[in-house]
Amino acid sequence: MVEVAAADDQTAFAIQELLATRWATALADRTVREPGEPGVRLRCYLDLRQAAAPA
Repeated sequence: MVEVAAADDQTAFAIQELLATRWATALADRTVREPGEPGVRLRCYLDLRQAAAPA
């Protein structure tokens, strides 16, 4: 599991897409905002033993 902390949704999803180009990834479809805290968090699950399928 990887938890991404980013300033905004766009950045968090861009990082997730970058990870998905390298490893098999279960993609997240939303971010989480903590009340009173800046930024967003996104969790995605990577299988480091399995490379992503070629595009």
